[in-house]
Amino acid sequence: MSKVAHLNRKPKKTTPTFFSRWELQQLLNLYSQQVANGEWRDYAIDQHSGMVVFSVFRHTMEQPLYAVAKRGQGSEYIVYSGPEKLKRAATLNDALAVLRKRAQVRAIT
Repeated sequence: MSKVAHLNRKPKKTTPTFFSRWELQQLLNLYSQQVANGEWRDYAIDQHSGMVVFSVFRHTMEQPLYAVAKRGQGSEYIVYSGPEKLKRAATLNDALAVLRKRAQVRAIT
């Protein structure tokens, strides 16, 4: 038996997720520190359905070193290193703590 597809139905609109000015400032402060240290060289901001992602790169043509994703309207932040989840947190400061800690370890060695 065949199914009827309704072509005139529009898909549900999701509320766009974005970084607030304060969140973006926090991300760019960490980014600028790492650029000054010579660790990071580029960044990108991508918006997907229900999520926004801030990615940092060592070289422009490579995969991101780290990505900070915000899902929903501030409900959850996730830090990735490639496919690996490094941290899941309810606040951006808690999520960025893992990147700050890695930056300090890298600076000492």
